[in-house]
Amino acid sequence: MDSINKIINFLFPLLTLYALLVFYPTYQRLKSAVSICRNLFSENVAGKVVVITGAASGIGEALAYEYGKRGAYLALVDIRGEPLFHVAALAELYGSPEVLPLVADVSKLQDCERFIRATVLHFGRLDHLVTNAGVAPLYFFADIEDVSKASPAMDINFWGSVYCTFFASPYLIKEASKAAVIAFYETLRTEFGSDIGVTIVAPGIVDSEMSRGKFMTKDGKLVVDKELRDVQMSVLPVESAERCAKAIMRSVCRGDRYLLEPDWIGCVILLKVFCSEATEWVARWLLIARPKFPMMEALSNKILDVAHAFNSFFSFPHY
Repeated sequence: MDSINKIINFLFPLLTLYALLVFYPTYQRLKSAVSICRNLFSENVAGKVVVITGAASGIGEALAYEYGKRGAYLALVDIRGEPLFHVAALAELYGSPEVLPLVADVSKLQDCERFIRATVLHFGRLDHLVTNAGVAPLYFFADIEDVSKASPAMDINFWGSVYCTFFASPYLIKEASKAAVIAFYETLRTEFGSDIGVTIVAPGIVDSEMSRGKFMTKDGKLVVDKELRDVQMSVLPVESAERCAKAIMRSVCRGDRYLLEPDWIGCVILLKVFCSEATEWVARWLLIARPKFPMMEALSNKILDVAHAFNSFFSFPHY
């Protein structure tokens, strides 16, 4: 078997390079033709039933309005009741025929089963599932004293998506999801084939509670820390939730397999694939302070301070 592996190790890279040079241009032309067809014949979501988790703010809220404008029935899920009911009322004003707000915690198996069943019992069907609920953990692995405290982020970001998809999959015709569980949804795409469409969304920095400094600490608590937000985001552009939601809606209706929003995120992924060592070095250089220095001393925060000073210097009052 070792000799066979040696032969494959020699031949396979050559065959792969040949295939890329010969077949890749044709493959890209076919993809472009399919993309044009999908744009011309995109899905009409009017009258469809859509479940959106994490719908009380950010991308989930903006998606609720976009689906509402297109005439979809909505089941909106969030752990926070008051803002959820506010979003539900606005979604109806935007044009949704009916909105069902459901207060639930996606990290709990029973809650996920309950709101999926409640949606199907109320509307009689389920067409789209948007697993948007998530939190941003902000701590270093080395700083964790009790590893069990790290589980809330995984419970929400990963298991919340798994639970929802498990209970919704028997009813689904189409499905959209967030990128926190890419491998999970790629596996499901292979398993379900054409029975369930899966659009994997990889958003950049979008205006939401996370981009405003809401993070999960190493103790599993949600806090607002704008200084740490400045370290993480520095001078990176923040896209509006509305713009991101419109891009997701177009992508889902076209039946796209992946969406990178904004487009420049694709360049970052290419750099990470082909220059992984360099991108890791740059990330550490920008985001991690020197030993024994607080995180606010990271270079990314200093760059932001310089940008603020530059902006203040060149900002003149208008009379």
